Amino acid sequence: MPAHPSQADALVLARKVASAMEKQDAAVRHMGIRIEDVAPGLARVRMELKPEMLNSHGTGHGGFIFALADTAFAYSCNAGNEANVAAGCSIEYLVPAACGDVLTAVAKERHRSGRTGIYDVTVSNQRNEIIAVFRGKSHRIKGTSVPEGSF
Repeated sequence: MPAHPSQADALVLARKVASAMEKQDAAVRHMGIRIEDVAPGLARVRMELKPEMLNSHGTGHGGFIFALADTAFAYSCNAGNEANVAAGCSIEYLVPAACGDVLTAVAKERHRSGRTGIYDVTVSNQRNEIIAVFRGKSHRIKGTSVPEGSF
C-alpha cells in the first residue's frame, strides 16, 4: 500500500486533479462556473446568476443552483485523484437568488470510508446569505483524473 501524501503534496495533487477535470468539464465552461479553490475534501466554486438562468418567477432557477452545488461536490470528492461519481444527492432551497447575484458553493467532506463519502455544500450569495444547502453521497469507481506517477 502506498504511503499517504503529505498535506502539501495532497494540496498540489488536489489542484492538479481540479485542473485536469476543468479541462474536460464542458458544463462548467458553459455556465461560467469558476473553480476558485480545491484542497483535499474541499472545493469552492463561483458563478454569476445571468438572465438566462432565471425561472418564470424571475429568480434563480433551481437547476442552475443545483449544478453549481453539484460541481463543488464533484471537485471536492475527486480531489484525492480517485474517481468518484454521485450516488445520490439532495438540495434544500432556502431563499431565492436574484439576477446578478454571485453565488459561491463550498463543499466539505464530512465522512469518507471504503468506496463512499458524504459531502455537504453551502451555496451563498455575495452578501453571505445562504441560498441553498446540498448533501451528496459519492461512490468511488475505477480510474483517476491525473495519471499515476505524474504528480
